[in-house]
Amino acid sequence: MPVSTPSQTVGPFFSLGLGESSHGDLVDPARDDAIRIAGVVRDGAGEPVPDALVELWQAEGCARASTTSEGGFSFVTVKPGPAAGLDGATQAPHIAVSVFARGLLGRLITRIYFPDEAEANARDPLLRELTDAAALVARPEGDELRFDIVLQGEGETVFLDV
Repeated sequence: MPVSTPSQTVGPFFSLGLGESSHGDLVDPARDDAIRIAGVVRDGAGEPVPDALVELWQAEGCARASTTSEGGFSFVTVKPGPAAGLDGATQAPHIAVSVFARGLLGRLITRIYFPDEAEANARDPLLRELTDAAALVARPEGDELRFDIVLQGEGETVFLDV
């Protein structure tokens, strides 16, 4: 009788393909409308995840960044406009995010919304379904927007089942 074996996970091997480079800039940081989004990926114990990969997807394109030894990541991008949802409802400006990390059988998907879009955020179909919609809204911190990602446990990021 065959013996079951553990499932294969997605990491930690990202550094083999990424090397030392980060591909986190979608636009030139000198652009007038450029924004930096930065954060830290943490595990369920609150520890930084030094070998995760974070991807942004938006109309401007896609970018990816591997996390630093402190779990940090950052992207330079522009804020997208509103988008039509599947049901025709207008979605607030947001950026789709995928997270790959050790111990995951697949990617996790979430969104980053913008703090200066309060009216649009209040009408967004996804945010209206959440008990804590603010959890997906980046917060201003100095010259950048902060969006930390918690993989599980207390303060876990809202992930989408798509």
